[in-house]
Amino acid sequence: MSSIKQFQVTFDCAEPERLARFWCHVLGYVVPPPPKGFATWDEFDRSLLPEHQGSGFACVDPSGVGPRLFFQRVPEGKVVKNRLHLCVRVGTGLVGEERLAALEAECARLVALGAVRVRVLIADADYESCIVMQDIEGNEFCLD
Repeated sequence: MSSIKQFQVTFDCAEPERLARFWCHVLGYVVPPPPKGFATWDEFDRSLLPEHQGSGFACVDPSGVGPRLFFQRVPEGKVVKNRLHLCVRVGTGLVGEERLAALEAECARLVALGAVRVRVLIADADYESCIVMQDIEGNEFCLD
């Protein structure tokens, strides 16, 4: 039996490159090099049929540990809550007021990038609190 060791998270979206670059800033990810034979992603994109240009973009964890994120253009907009969301771990190892301060600081950084703060959920101020947010296309995610 094979064991899956890596996976990719794929987002449906309106503007793949813009959303991918937002998540690069959130997670410290980078844009991978363009395919062999192309100097830039723009050059690769121009080689595609017009209807496929700008239809996808990816970002990766530079350490190779986290999953690859892929963003694909779809014609329909987001209309309901995500069935799956990312939880961005911020306050790992912190408790109480230090944890809440770390969450608030990261929230402020992401709001400056265009994210939206939705609400704060506090189940246990020491360990289980989180801030529900939306990315620049309205996809929900949590800071915890």
